[in-house]
Amino acid sequence: MISRVSATQSTVLICGESGTGKELVARMIHDSSDRSSGPYIAVNCAAFNEALLESELFGHEKGAFTGADQRHSGQFERAHRGTIFLDEIGEMTLTCQAKLLRLLEGHPFERLGGTDPVKVDVRIVTATHRHLPDRVEAGNFREDLYFRLRVIGLTVPPLRDRGDDIVLLAEHFLEHFRQQTARGPLRLSRAAADALKSHDWPGNVRELKNAIERATVLGAGDEVLPEDLGLVDGLRRQPPQSGPEDSQHEPEPTSLLDAELRHIQLVLEQCGGNKTKACRILGIGRGTLYKKLKEIEDRSS
Repeated sequence: MISRVSATQSTVLICGESGTGKELVARMIHDSSDRSSGPYIAVNCAAFNEALLESELFGHEKGAFTGADQRHSGQFERAHRGTIFLDEIGEMTLTCQAKLLRLLEGHPFERLGGTDPVKVDVRIVTATHRHLPDRVEAGNFREDLYFRLRVIGLTVPPLRDRGDDIVLLAEHFLEHFRQQTARGPLRLSRAAADALKSHDWPGNVRELKNAIERATVLGAGDEVLPEDLGLVDGLRRQPPQSGPEDSQHEPEPTSLLDAELRHIQLVLEQCGGNKTKACRILGIGRGTLYKKLKEIEDRSS
């Protein structure tokens, strides 16, 4: 699919959970396209507030706001004749969405605080971990923009659905870190491979990479053991065997989001509130962690 998509100029929307490798897919689309000699620019839309995101993408003129002491070229200008990757597109504000839609329709744009039209030749690839139709229904995302972005839609599956790929990726990362550090176990033990395949992987490939890096550092023998991975508490637990008299004590079904938020709270508690350590264990960035904590706060209020 990536090879076929790369040969076109169509916009691409990459969907998938955090840590599945959406940016790697975007980069591969660029590298395999006829724009590969041009720039590749990646922007995380969740990392900026409304004013800063508009300036980051479209640039600003001198004096456009306090502190704007010179003209600033936005990332769209820098991506001219190349590809721009807009990660977490679901977090883009409605104001920026309107300007992006006009750009997609072939219109020039103006820098923040400016009136001179700017025309660029850019291929746009976007990604999100959210279900954008829900954002559209809630009025937080423009329906017309959604359809313009998903001319081609790609879905990157979560690691837990990728079967033996988990072990193949783990072996790849093990070799990578062995070459990088010139130390560590030579291979996965069968027990470690089973543990990897049994884990839920809420942080997906990013979490797997972190687990293998940990095993490279802590592993003392020739084989990676399950305890080297630090996944014992995260293993997918089998439901206890119980008789009819115990049926009323079975846990209530819950949504994936609720389970994810509870897991984040548990990891934070085990880390004594240390967010850096929690991010490392969860395999997510601090920005993602703060967003999840905000969701927890909103649900409890």
